[in-house]
Amino acid sequence: MGSRDMIEIKNVSKVYKVGEIETRALNGVSFNISEGDFVAIMGPSGSGKSTLMHILGALDTPTSGTYTLNGKDVSNLNDDELADIRSEKIGFVFQAFNLLPRTTVFRNTMLPLMYSGIDEETREKKTEEALLSVGLEKELWQNHSNEISGGQKQRVAIARALVNNPTIILADEPTGNLDTKTGQLVLNTFKKLNREKGHTVILITHEDEVARHANRIISIRDGKIEGDKIVKV
Repeated sequence: MGSRDMIEIKNVSKVYKVGEIETRALNGVSFNISEGDFVAIMGPSGSGKSTLMHILGALDTPTSGTYTLNGKDVSNLNDDELADIRSEKIGFVFQAFNLLPRTTVFRNTMLPLMYSGIDEETREKKTEEALLSVGLEKELWQNHSNEISGGQKQRVAIARALVNNPTIILADEPTGNLDTKTGQLVLNTFKKLNREKGHTVILITHEDEVARHANRIISIRDGKIEGDKIVKV
């Protein structure tokens, strides 16, 4: 478990309005996540977990309440400030991989660095380190992403999330498009990154079996925290 609070969510609510109709997706949610934690946020469809993921990922802001990341209140930042946090602090891994199909594994992984002004030699070194850290075989690096398996695609997606050395890996249903065996390999990759590299991992899932790979499970239902338990240390 981590030693200091990295994330503080305090009384966060999110209300969506369409005309006169209001939908309360989150209702007074509060919790902290420490540096180096591996946390699963689990809930059924419509529970509010996706809305919470968007707030944690600086993709959206709360209607009320505060979100503090590394001591900085990000609740009311503008779009440019939120974009800076996403590019510098958070690595995203999605269920659908979101890779460019006719682009090589190596270049897909490098993409986040190509807009950062980093020189080519450093970009290549960081890309190699990221691919090695997720255990992807070197002979696959020059394959196009549409020429590799689903599990390999997800490991490329994880490498891409790591390439900027973010403090947080935010994974949204990362095993949703994978069979059980391949999903296990991907989850083991997250465990390794958490234990050996110290990355803070936040896993969004509706599956109890997936959530149990984390060290802590925060359960959400109807926009409220239903449970918060330590699974293992």
